[in-house]
Amino acid sequence: MRNIALKLMYVGTAYHGWQIQKNAVSVEETLEKAIATVVGHGVKCVGAGRTDAGVHAEVYIANFHTSSTIPCDRLPLALNTRLPDDIVVTRATEVGGDFNAIGSCLKKEYTYRIYNSRIRNAFFVNRVWFYPKYLDEKVMQSAADRFVGTHDFAAVQTVGTDVRSTVRTVHYFDISRTGDMIECRVCANGFLYNMVRAMVGTCVYAAEGKFPPEAVSDILAGKNRTAAGPTSPPGGLYMTKLWYEEAVL
Repeated sequence: MRNIALKLMYVGTAYHGWQIQKNAVSVEETLEKAIATVVGHGVKCVGAGRTDAGVHAEVYIANFHTSSTIPCDRLPLALNTRLPDDIVVTRATEVGGDFNAIGSCLKKEYTYRIYNSRIRNAFFVNRVWFYPKYLDEKVMQSAADRFVGTHDFAAVQTVGTDVRSTVRTVHYFDISRTGDMIECRVCANGFLYNMVRAMVGTCVYAAEGKFPPEAVSDILAGKNRTAAGPTSPPGGLYMTKLWYEEAVL
């Protein structure tokens, strides 16, 4: 059996996240159906991460096993003719049998976008967090700096999530502004459920003066979700970069 890694992108607005759901349409289900029609048998995809409902991916990796002999350079076009317009496969690569899109991923980057303007933009609906109250990105950065490093991130995980450990390593959390658009780029070795969106919400609260940026360290140490900021809306979140040892990107 060949192991094929697909590089794709998708707009998550119409989907209930990546993972297959019983009563809702997911990216995984939609992709698996398209692959099955191309290779002639059912497949199970492994995705790089569980993006939530409404979250987007500018870059995403999924892999599947197949007995098909279709050349990799023909797979993207064949799949894209069977996929909706909001999911696009850009590359297919044959990888080693042990490659796993999530298990082989070394680190990930998510970018959260905030449209910080008094007037909303119709073209950004479900693509950004429209936030009309002015935010000082320098204060946000000061708060973001406290997340960098290896910490217990229980304070920015959705309550009730079942994981073995809430310790993660954040490599960077950079916040920048271009005009009215604020971008929050965070890279880590892994993320907890809603972790990025809660981190962004915490930085926004710091910029609003709800607590000083320095308080983020105490919030993390306290491991209490209610002490941190809100979970920001899903539409502003994008998976933007992935790292692998194999050349799949």
